[in-house]
Amino acid sequence: MITRLLSRLGWSVVTLFGTSLLVFFLLNAVPGDVARVIAGPKASKRVLELVRERYHLNDPWWRRLGYFYAGLAHGDVGHSFVTDQPVAQAIWTRLPTTAAVAGLAVVFWMTLAVPLGVATAQYRGSLFDRGALVAATFTLSLPAFWLARMLQYWLAYRLHWFPVAGFRSIYHLLLPAATLAILAIGYYARLIHTNMVEVLHSPYVTAARAKGQTETRVMFHHALRNALIPVVTILGMDVAGLLGGVMFTENVFAIPGLGTLAVQSVFNLDVPVIMGTVLFSATIVVAANLVVDVLYQWLDPRIKGRG
Repeated sequence: MITRLLSRLGWSVVTLFGTSLLVFFLLNAVPGDVARVIAGPKASKRVLELVRERYHLNDPWWRRLGYFYAGLAHGDVGHSFVTDQPVAQAIWTRLPTTAAVAGLAVVFWMTLAVPLGVATAQYRGSLFDRGALVAATFTLSLPAFWLARMLQYWLAYRLHWFPVAGFRSIYHLLLPAATLAILAIGYYARLIHTNMVEVLHSPYVTAARAKGQTETRVMFHHALRNALIPVVTILGMDVAGLLGGVMFTENVFAIPGLGTLAVQSVFNLDVPVIMGTVLFSATIVVAANLVVDVLYQWLDPRIKGRG
């Protein structure tokens, strides 16, 4: 187990290093004068030269890459070209908001997806099962920005059930979280359904029924626990993606999260912030992979010692 974990940690470092290299070269390939973006369109040549000197924009790429890794080794991702705020501070300031939206969304969709997936597996082939399949396919096909706009218009603007935009309390996060949940409920319900159908034919499920255990206990205690093993992998990646910033949803509802920060940094050509948000998202994904490995040991002890 320890050997496997150390191996995964090593590959994680390689992955993050490769990601940082890729993003660095892609950003340097983007046309545009970064100094002009920082100083403004009316800046004089002297001001532009000072900006280029301060941010090492005239240095060769390999030297700028060295400056970046030297700062990263000391926990310094750099300062925003636009606000001069430390990138790490900007990320940590917005992370709680994004985490709150992501957490609410996961609670919403798993609360509905788990019983729905179990019920459709128990009554597979029925009209209820087929209707759930059609609904899942429909919700999975919805564009996130369109759904967010529709919910915002009808439930917030027309019916006044929710705030239209902004973030001042947890109440402002309910509609953005519901938007993300609607997009995921059907997918997770069908994923749980598929795994439940396979597990229900296993010998230990048959043995549990033969012992006289109730169908509810058989479904949720014996079958669901093993059916959730593949679901954990997908859930871990989705949670990591949400924590990296939900760009469309956050921008529609004007939520000051990481997604909004990433979009603004792209439009402003704010290279340090772009690098910081991408690396943070990649780190979250890598960490999610490690957490999934640990959860596997709890969900299925048979995996212990493999690899």
